[in-house]
Amino acid sequence: MLNWRRDPGYEQRKMQHEWRMRQIEERTKQIENETEQLRQETERLRKQNAKGRQLLASIDALCFPPEPSSIPPYPTEPGSKPSLPS
Repeated sequence: MLNWRRDPGYEQRKMQHEWRMRQIEERTKQIENETEQLRQETERLRKQNAKGRQLLASIDALCFPPEPSSIPPYPTEPGSKPSLPS
């Protein structure tokens, strides 16, 4: 026969361990939810930044037209008037 004595603190340690495991599982779920929220927010900001870049490009194109070309214009026939931009 085995010489076995019940460990008096076993049940308490077991309950503490189970409680701690539940805490860890809850925290893990909370972190997963926060991570998903951050992913969604990041995607939303990515789209918003892309829109902002497009708007800035449009503003730049409208407010700051390209520099005139350094290539001289085609020669015109004597007596002709320069054409106006349309």
